[in-house]
Amino acid sequence: MPAPYLPRTAHRLEELIGAGLMPPAAAADGRAAAAAQFAVAVTPAVAALIDPADPADPIARQYLPAAEELDVAAAELADPIGDAAHSPLPGLVHRYPDRVLLMPVEICAVYCRFCFRREVVGPGAKLLDDAALDRAIDYVAANPAIFEVILTGGDPLMLPPARLGRLMTRLAAIDHVQVIRLHSRIPVAAPERVTEAMAEALRPAADKAVYVAVHCNHPRELTAEARRGLRRLSEAGVALLGQSVLLAGINDDVETLAALMRALVAARVKPYYLHQLDLARGTGHFRVPLEKGRALVHALRGRVSGLAQPTYILDIPGGQGKSPITADWIEVAADGCGWWVEDWQGKRHRYLEPGQDSAID
Repeated sequence: MPAPYLPRTAHRLEELIGAGLMPPAAAADGRAAAAAQFAVAVTPAVAALIDPADPADPIARQYLPAAEELDVAAAELADPIGDAAHSPLPGLVHRYPDRVLLMPVEICAVYCRFCFRREVVGPGAKLLDDAALDRAIDYVAANPAIFEVILTGGDPLMLPPARLGRLMTRLAAIDHVQVIRLHSRIPVAAPERVTEAMAEALRPAADKAVYVAVHCNHPRELTAEARRGLRRLSEAGVALLGQSVLLAGINDDVETLAALMRALVAARVKPYYLHQLDLARGTGHFRVPLEKGRALVHALRGRVSGLAQPTYILDIPGGQGKSPITADWIEVAADGCGWWVEDWQGKRHRYLEPGQDSAID
């Protein structure tokens, strides 16, 4: 069967149906309601990877709306990692002393159906206006403890190269900022945007280190075009990291995970984090139990080299930060109700997976 063809990014269910990516019945069932509630975007590059004849296609599951998104568990949250609690200014999150998140844009090339910011990103979202961006940069400049600025969103590589370059130049001019990191899905979801102009905009300046953390969940996403874009960034002096989310039916078997990590390393991308899925609303059908995730990561050891080993990480709900899901950071609660996980400040928090008994004596 030929790959579906999209002439441009599809933002409406009708466009997905018209391209043959979804059946006509989707217009009248729960998939239509999910598309109305949470933003939709499928790029031509992503569409070309989807096999519409396969109901379990791992690319389709990541991007096409599903009726299961309407099922919201009691433990799921609109702000699952607690960004709001650590936001001193619009577009800025300061959770750790030495680094901040700066969100210059709240739009993406694609909208993953499991996104932890799915309540705020979408086509109706806007760029951070000039005045708000000035205040955010002034905040960074006034806090000498800030060593690293992480551009996220949304997807910062949705910015035009000229605007992105001006932002990079302003951040590089702050003496105490030594690292600028960007989180992006663009290299795999819209690789045609990784042009020479974009690479030039990201080229390290003023002896600062620039990293791009690429979100990639399945080895099929690393197409020849994606690898060319990643090589272009690497040759411009940008260091590349890999971020993946552990997702049921997509990469929750050791063979797929190993293939993904090898493919990243072969594309000059160092696997950095394997995320336990955040407790975003309507994402339960993607969630892999922690116990299974730990077993999968354990099984990776020996199958792939140390270069290809990511850190399995949990973002503790409520804004407590990230912790590795390893024996010295997490343990099963003695009463059998969830887990105890230690945060970066040494405090312990109860972590309950959806469906676990929340009654604590």
